[in-house]
Amino acid sequence: MANTPEPLKVAIVAVPEVTASTLFGMFDLFSSPGRDYQFITRGIPGEQRMKPFIVARQQQDFTAANGIRVTPDHSFETAPQPDIVCIPDFFVNPGDSVAGQYRPEADWLKEVHARGAVLASACSGAVLLGETGLLANCDATIHWGYVKTLTNNYPGVKVSLNQSLVVSGTAQRLVMAGGGTSWQDLALYLIARYVGLKEAIEVAKTYMLEWHDLGQQPFATLLSFRQTDDALINKCQAWVADNYRNPSPANAMADVSGLTRRTFIRRFRDATGMTPLDYVHALRLEEAKQMLETSDMSIEAIANEVGYEDTSFFGRLFRRKIGVSPGEYRLRFGALRRASRARDNATGDPA
Repeated sequence: MANTPEPLKVAIVAVPEVTASTLFGMFDLFSSPGRDYQFITRGIPGEQRMKPFIVARQQQDFTAANGIRVTPDHSFETAPQPDIVCIPDFFVNPGDSVAGQYRPEADWLKEVHARGAVLASACSGAVLLGETGLLANCDATIHWGYVKTLTNNYPGVKVSLNQSLVVSGTAQRLVMAGGGTSWQDLALYLIARYVGLKEAIEVAKTYMLEWHDLGQQPFATLLSFRQTDDALINKCQAWVADNYRNPSPANAMADVSGLTRRTFIRRFRDATGMTPLDYVHALRLEEAKQMLETSDMSIEAIANEVGYEDTSFFGRLFRRKIGVSPGEYRLRFGALRRASRARDNATGDPA
């Protein structure tokens, strides 16, 4: 019998202002992968793949904003190092600063993130990510009513409202869901990304959840290429956005700039944080991800389409930069998109 991997540890942060429905809803969804679908279809619970627990600054019962009693499993001092931390929405006045009110939460989030944890927020929970400082110069999302809470109090945060999920930060370890029931998308995304596509679909079937496909496919790994304060580099970014499929686009950007190669490389890195060649690869891989999600083109055809004649090199680069092979990425994200749409048209086949 194959060894079953240890369940992923998922910490759910609770503050007195927390929305209890999201807190306990997250707990239920993260308890489900591997366990519930098998119980429903076969009568025997499967192996639980995620182990959620509630964590707060103190391990004492408290009453949530809507009067529900919450019993934390751990305090920040006693909690095990989580693989994933989820921050449910909580009540805060739109636009108001909460500076200093959640310092223990912010300090703990920074600490576990530095040790490798993924941080994920739902709705107004992104405010706690703002308090950590980790959203500086990052894309983010939050409930539409709380946009000013981020933009007024955390300079440099770029809020996107046309996407139900935004993935950002170093190694894409910051995940944010906008509002309403998008916390369900957040949970399903995390299950798909860290447990598996099959388990995410099973959880969706078990709880009869609908995908909220607003803007780009919410299970995509999102990457933005923000314009810089350097007008000349902006010009080069705009040029390469339309020409990255061409041979040697990094060298061609230097020609567009009119600078010497050495000066251009230094100035481009100062402005974007990336070398011109790394920037070109990032553009190409982002386009490849979108094609893997939305088309049935072969991986070889996609490689050629985005500018790589050597499919093997494309595959190695994709795995190194994205963390999975192109085929695995398509399985996780493209298939999930197709499966959710196919379910809407299904006539009764429970596949």
